[in-house]
Amino acid sequence: MKKKIGLLYGGKSAEHEVSLSTARAVTQALNFEKYEVYPIYITQEGEWKKGRMLEGPAQSIEQLQLDEGTANPNDISGFLPSQAEGSLEVIIPLLHGPNGEDGTVQGLLEVMNLPYVGNGVLASSAGMDKVVMKQLFEIAGLKQTPYVYFIRSEWQQDRDGLIDKVAAELQWPVFVKPANLGSSVGISKADNKEELAAAVEEALKFDRKIVVEQGVVAREIEVGVLGNDQPQCSVAGEIKPLKAFYDYEAKYKDGNTAMIIPAELDETVYAELVESAIKAFKILDCSGLVRADFFVTAENDILINEVNTLPGFTPYSMFPLLWENTGVPYPELIERLISLALQRFEEKQMLQVKID
Repeated sequence: MKKKIGLLYGGKSAEHEVSLSTARAVTQALNFEKYEVYPIYITQEGEWKKGRMLEGPAQSIEQLQLDEGTANPNDISGFLPSQAEGSLEVIIPLLHGPNGEDGTVQGLLEVMNLPYVGNGVLASSAGMDKVVMKQLFEIAGLKQTPYVYFIRSEWQQDRDGLIDKVAAELQWPVFVKPANLGSSVGISKADNKEELAAAVEEALKFDRKIVVEQGVVAREIEVGVLGNDQPQCSVAGEIKPLKAFYDYEAKYKDGNTAMIIPAELDETVYAELVESAIKAFKILDCSGLVRADFFVTAENDILINEVNTLPGFTPYSMFPLLWENTGVPYPELIERLISLALQRFEEKQMLQVKID
């Protein structure tokens, strides 16, 4: 019999459109002779909709937004196949950004005792919050660029003081980011105090916590990590934006970026990247998949930038391309992720929940 797969996508996030593109790409990779695919769509307003069972790959994003009516948010079973149809065997969350990639949905699926692809609650939440992530990297002994962080109320109370703090502790240029967002949404480069103030105001549209990172002259290198307790790394890839930095437009719209896979690296540098990527994977207690992003300087110093616990699967995405060039084509990558999800779920079912 076919396995029943639930695709959870959309979401109340600035990365809603990215999620839709990822969901469409995943339907193109799934084997519909092996799986029954049930879409679960969350609108940008946060409304959950039960989709029709897909008969084949989605040919358009609009097809993924069709629904059979809004299910009762107080009864999660309304989003799932009927009892007669049988329960879902695994959920594939494809929600980028807050309310999806940050551990919230993962926690819901844990409470429902449903297997799901990708990272758990802790790894997802720690991986989403760039400040918490950086603090854990410090504990793991991973080198990274200097940074300053603060929250909205601190900015409102002492704007000039925080600007002076950034100017004193970091060197220009700096990059200003919402702490809890991905896909380069809300990120700006600042070369002086005036630009810094404008960049912070832009980032505050998307999050209450802001991180300001010192810029570095370096190559942008990324590595894919796949696995649970014994993670493996892909070949490395290099991002070469054809503009100031790798922003949202370059990633998902204009394709104004060169991706070099595999990246030209010394074997010793690649080995250190792999070691650091796995160390980052383990310090966050990751499972399933991660894309680890690094800076490599001209002197071959390696600085970790961040990890993405739910990297995109769009046609422009680095993660599936890294694994394709490692010998794992896209459909097989999906199969491995499903297998890893079921493996982790089965392990959790072995835990004792009663005290003798």
